[in-house]
Amino acid sequence: MKHVPRKRFGQNFLVSTGVVAKIIAAIAPQHDDMLVEIGPGLGALTGPLLDRLAHLHALEIDRDLIAGLRERYAPEKLTIHEGDALRFDFTALTGDRQEKPILRVVGNLPYNISTPLLFHLADYAGRIRDMHVMLQKEVVDRMVSPPGGPEYGRLSVMLQYRFEMERLFLVPPGAFDPAPKVTSALVRMIPRPGSALAASDPRVLAKVVTAAFGQRRKMLRNTLCEMLAEAEFAALNIKPTARAEELGVAEFVRIANALTAGGAALS
Repeated sequence: MKHVPRKRFGQNFLVSTGVVAKIIAAIAPQHDDMLVEIGPGLGALTGPLLDRLAHLHALEIDRDLIAGLRERYAPEKLTIHEGDALRFDFTALTGDRQEKPILRVVGNLPYNISTPLLFHLADYAGRIRDMHVMLQKEVVDRMVSPPGGPEYGRLSVMLQYRFEMERLFLVPPGAFDPAPKVTSALVRMIPRPGSALAASDPRVLAKVVTAAFGQRRKMLRNTLCEMLAEAEFAALNIKPTARAEELGVAEFVRIANALTAGGAALS
């Protein structure tokens, strides 16, 4: 019986063999890689990945799809973790190993939860070697946008702080069944090393970025008035008349570190 896509799970199944081949080439999986696929669905990527890997982990929430995958692939080759990727503890795959990031993440991410899922994955960036994920083009454009553009926002700053990112190629709606109403894109995300993360307290950085973009048409002296006095902007070499989209990641980090040094409290 053909699987009927479930809207509540945001299911659009990749069916283009040409696109699958391009994704596999971009990932370049090696036999002993520790790789986890988020949302394997009908297995369009799962099979080609298993052709190259000794073993694959997969996260899937749909029990009908899980049953189909278990019929096709032996547990010695494919370990399926049933549940919501937003709640999955990725340390369960890597254990307490901290010597170097080893986990590789791949998936056609459900577009209805793409932003919270990206932030959830960012929490495990110290364990991740790289990620190759498909998202709607609009989200990927926001992720990789430089300062100054209309796409640049909270998602841009917070992900660019934690990852080096590159949009690899576009994927048309016809590559999926059912076809979504949007064009998709594959993005490569490589976690930046801990030595490159300059924020003294990432929670303060997140608070500053959220406040700055909360009313993006307003100047920083208005959006951050509860954090910084106008004279303090000058000490940081930041114009109080600037708007959030004009600041680069380093400038947001500078503000956050000044607040942390001054004992800023998190509400």
